[in-house]
Amino acid sequence: MAIHQFLIVYDASAQRLLEATDLGVDTGAAVAAYAEYEERYRGQGGIEVVLIGSDSIETIKQTHGHYFGRVDPSEFFEAVIA
Repeated sequence: MAIHQFLIVYDASAQRLLEATDLGVDTGAAVAAYAEYEERYRGQGGIEVVLIGSDSIETIKQTHGHYFGRVDPSEFFEAVIA
């Protein structure tokens, strides 16, 4: 089973998910995207940029459920095919 890289942008101050993207299995590209997002949100207090490697979104819901609150995370995830 392939490990996908998921990028999550979370506003901790507002306690809401801003963005979540399945970056696929290319770890190098995922790290580059993560670095871009870290730079984009640098200095904005309360914004968390997180890169998570996982076999599925279901696993992330179990291990990082606080990012999704009561909303179905499938509404936020968009697949990115490079």
